[in-house]
Amino acid sequence: MSSFRESYLGRLREEVGDRLLLMPGCRIVVEGEDGRVLLQRRSDFGIWGIPGGVPEEGEDILDAIVRETHEETGLTVRKPHAFGYASHPDFETIRYPNGHVCQYFSLMFCATSFEGTLGGSDGESLELGWFAPDDLPSMLPNMRRSVEAYGRFKASGEFQMI
Repeated sequence: MSSFRESYLGRLREEVGDRLLLMPGCRIVVEGEDGRVLLQRRSDFGIWGIPGGVPEEGEDILDAIVRETHEETGLTVRKPHAFGYASHPDFETIRYPNGHVCQYFSLMFCATSFEGTLGGSDGESLELGWFAPDDLPSMLPNMRRSVEAYGRFKASGEFQMI
């Protein structure tokens, strides 16, 4: 996507302003061979999160998570697997620094197979890094909950509803 303004969400924002939007979304925990997870220091909040975003019009959720991951990290994930769903309004209602508010309903994915070189192309990632799940930096609370839910999924095999 060439700019936020041209995206579905950007065009919708032009119509509704700062009103709360209920948004479908997706995010992904990318796990390396050593068990560390990929995080991005986000340009909007300046703190860490995991890759993800909102599907564009006519886009399948699987295509959206692959696209978002590539745009934000430079990696192309293979065989992303849904492991949970995040919708708790206390954690999924986000007020952005520009005043926009969204409540997300996000399908959470994981991937252990990927290719490419780290380096996002959309300006959303200030920094990328691999972190041990038990030693995470300061993160957006909803994103931290997703990483924690992934740990529970790995341990139990149960789809996580958070």
